[in-house]
Amino acid sequence: MLIIPAIDILDGKCVRLYKGDYNRVTVYGTDAVSVAKEFENAGAKRIHIVDLDAARGEGKNNRKIIAGIRENVNAVLELGGGIRGEEDIRQLLDAGIDRLILGTVFARESDKCLGWIKKYGKVFIAGIDALDGDVKISGWEEGSGIKDTELAVKASKGGFCSIIYTNISRDGTLTGPDTERSCRIAEESNLPVIISGGISSDEDFKTITEEPGCRGKIAGIITGKALYEGKFDLLSVMDKYQKIDNIDF
Repeated sequence: MLIIPAIDILDGKCVRLYKGDYNRVTVYGTDAVSVAKEFENAGAKRIHIVDLDAARGEGKNNRKIIAGIRENVNAVLELGGGIRGEEDIRQLLDAGIDRLILGTVFARESDKCLGWIKKYGKVFIAGIDALDGDVKISGWEEGSGIKDTELAVKASKGGFCSIIYTNISRDGTLTGPDTERSCRIAEESNLPVIISGGISSDEDFKTITEEPGCRGKIAGIITGKALYEGKFDLLSVMDKYQKIDNIDF
């Protein structure tokens, strides 16, 4: 099980949103490259990056920053936000990004995504972001009319290498992750599931890794706000809970 620190980029800055609301932004830094290097130095083998500007269709202004992260760290990089077509895919793969997260485009045009998997191989993660089980798209600002479990099964049948599951109502709230729904997604899809949203303390890592209902079902844990606000020590939780059996998912 991997602990995966998150870097969300908005207007070139490291930020966190509250429940995905672009009007409720907390800025944590202006140098995403330095943040990524700090995470790697603390033992991160994988880093989660979200281009929040691109996620809501406002261009690719952060691509140079993302390329800078790749040039300065050796960790596996997974990236989401604004991946809509093959030009995006080629640019990001050429920049050395290891995993591309397909969220909005997968919910809207799943057949297109399955074609990309056949063409580019096992480099895609299904990003499933849901509120009360309903998948949200376009930077979480629109509904899709699709249930999270339905999309998870599609991801499994389509050849995605894993799923990142986010309960939007928990994201940025420090109220604890939605382990119940995340484990349900893992059971329905039979894919490695990375849980995101709500991590508040090292107790949450203990719950995910040790409780019978969760143990063995979650492949990774994304953490953002709690990490930036010092709710736990990254090096310490990695030492206690991270098991590097496999980072290739």
